[in-house]
Amino acid sequence: MILPLPDGEFRAYLFDCDGTIVDSMPQHHTAWRRALGEWGCDLPEDLFYAWAGRPVADIVADLNARHGLAMPVDAVAARREALYQELLPTATGVPGVLRHIDDAHGRVPFAVVSGSTRESVTASLGALGILDRFDTLVCAGDYARPKPDPEAFLLAARLLGVPPADCLVFEDADLGIQAATAAGMASVRVPQPRRG
Repeated sequence: MILPLPDGEFRAYLFDCDGTIVDSMPQHHTAWRRALGEWGCDLPEDLFYAWAGRPVADIVADLNARHGLAMPVDAVAARREALYQELLPTATGVPGVLRHIDDAHGRVPFAVVSGSTRESVTASLGALGILDRFDTLVCAGDYARPKPDPEAFLLAARLLGVPPADCLVFEDADLGIQAATAAGMASVRVPQPRRG
């Protein structure tokens, strides 16, 4: 099924990566649980999805505060990323979004706007064989304020040379939809794939 788009002529498509282009949220959750388990901590599925799009450092800091732990952010982040890379070959594309990428490639420029690291985004897109479709990547470390702040989307629009009002955002997370709206951009909500 192809996702319905809002009315309008859009001059650029901006995509979140995890859960939007790549059905990788189960792999991310497994990587989080395994990495945190080494520190005697857990991240329940409902909280994982509620916190989708938040920076890794913020998640670790909040979990430390909630559980009275002192997990080192850099060590947990590196371990989580390594575990995710091991699980990545089991991730697949989100069909409704891939159809739009196939259909619009070459007609409008594309950017990925993600809270994940550049290493994670390039690995995910590379695993699907579509990394070369994207004109620019805006990843963690490229901007100061994460979603729901509009900074990352506004940066992508500027790098593509397209006014924010002419951009269409594809997002699966509430924080991303909020960021797109704050940037003055139309958006498409990408539903989570049905499991089981």
